[in-house]
Amino acid sequence: MRSRNLWLLTSVSAAAFLLQDGLPTIARADALSGQVSSAEESTMEGVIISAKKEGSTVAVSVVSDDKGHFSFPDGRLEPGKYTIAIRAVGYNLDGPKSVDVGAGGAKADIKLTKTKNLTNQLTNAEWLISAPGQDKVKVNLLGCTSCHTYQRIFTSTHDADEFLQIFKRMGTYSPGSTPNHPQPLLPGPRGERAPIAQKEMQPTADWLAKVNLSQTETRDYPLKTLPRPKGRSTHVIYTEYDLPRKEAQPHDVIVDKDGIVWYSDFAAQFAGYLDPKTGKATDIPIPVLKPEQPKGNLEIEFDSDQKGVWLALMYQAGLARIDRATKEVKMYPFPKEWQSNSTQASMVSPQYSSVDGKVWTNNQEYHDMYRLDLASGKFENVGPSKGPDGKQIPAYGMPPNHENDVYQLEFGGTRIGLRDAKTGTTMIYPTPMPSSRPRRGQVDGQNRLWFAEYEGNAFGMFDPKTAKITEYPLPTKWGNPYDVVPTKDAAEVWTGSMSNDLVARLETKTGTVTEYLMPRPTNIRRVWVQEGVAPRPILWVGSNHGGSIIKVETLD
Repeated sequence: MRSRNLWLLTSVSAAAFLLQDGLPTIARADALSGQVSSAEESTMEGVIISAKKEGSTVAVSVVSDDKGHFSFPDGRLEPGKYTIAIRAVGYNLDGPKSVDVGAGGAKADIKLTKTKNLTNQLTNAEWLISAPGQDKVKVNLLGCTSCHTYQRIFTSTHDADEFLQIFKRMGTYSPGSTPNHPQPLLPGPRGERAPIAQKEMQPTADWLAKVNLSQTETRDYPLKTLPRPKGRSTHVIYTEYDLPRKEAQPHDVIVDKDGIVWYSDFAAQFAGYLDPKTGKATDIPIPVLKPEQPKGNLEIEFDSDQKGVWLALMYQAGLARIDRATKEVKMYPFPKEWQSNSTQASMVSPQYSSVDGKVWTNNQEYHDMYRLDLASGKFENVGPSKGPDGKQIPAYGMPPNHENDVYQLEFGGTRIGLRDAKTGTTMIYPTPMPSSRPRRGQVDGQNRLWFAEYEGNAFGMFDPKTAKITEYPLPTKWGNPYDVVPTKDAAEVWTGSMSNDLVARLETKTGTVTEYLMPRPTNIRRVWVQEGVAPRPILWVGSNHGGSIIKVETLD
């Protein structure tokens, strides 16, 4: 049945492609199929099998079913020689390592062998699950995944004093840094952060020194792994597109009405676009406004008519607009008198700028909120948002509603603010879950806000008609969702994890959450749903530390 579902999904896409070319469609056998097994398991469900043609920048992945069978539908792999890779925690690929796919398809039985080095396969979540300790201490590591994996931490030999020094030093790097590309911040409130209070971080340093390799050559606790996908979680096809620069960090990924995928680069002065039909990705250089500052951009959004693609330029302190047709870039730097070494434009919200001709953005340094007037090209500083009690709500995510009012998601706390664009007043709504840390989200067709509860490990939904927040917990611990995206009718809502490499689909009618494991480690930030081009909505994410963009197609 699963093979039939896979073929049906592919045949719909293939039929559309062939009919456009005036050719008849002909059903054929799977392009590649076979069985997955090991000495320990005669049939292995939930093994991800990836195939990448020699010389190609595109990899396709499927998942074995409960009988250990896998199949790449016809049309997904053109004839040629393919390198085979797998993902199954605790196992390595024994063979075959490559397969020749002919015009009539190919068969290959995949053999796995037990790994001798499990530490190289653990997700960040599995490290947290494995290491003994209190969650209230473990949670202090969540910010580390912005730059690197936990493997570097748990396989280190640092003692507690050295960890305290590391915490202080790491706080002086831009969040767009990686071990191979560190970007120090300039002196200022962010570049010269007050030393982290020792009484606050000492327990974390003490704990890490006990669970890493500083006191012993081997761990005295077992490494624990999450179960492989099963059942519905295996009904999925992944397509991964490599970007031309290996060091690219596609933080945000969005798809335009013509099916072209756009992405921001969190660590370099580029944005780019990908044509999924050809697999070709093209970089667009973004002018440098402040050469001395860290490079990179964060949020990318379309304006209301999709003629423009907007970028928030982080420490370059401004916005950029790319003409979607001509690819010309227009810069909107913040006024110099508003800037310091710590000015940071993380968000931009042009989605409903047609309502009043205004584009929302922010300065994270003081949590000021700015509006760009499109007619004059000038910014207005409307200041930080404050609730009726006068207390400020520091905003991270800033999704606008249909009236171009703007939400503020308090990533450092538990509140949601809704700022009225006309009056400037802000209403504050606390989340039911403590320590929720709302991060980013989007508004659905009913004007409701869907958002990620990063530390709460849940989907959240705010209904402005009732002023009620509903929460939907994720099934797997340490998901740490960054962003949430609903379909237009909100029948489905998606998120992605920064810690356990899972993407999750919530079916709002039943409250059912299904999780899908990515083909390889994927530091997921923004999530985007494309509708109307396939029988089911398509999820797009960027591999922020993998230099690639991934399409996720579920089959039921």
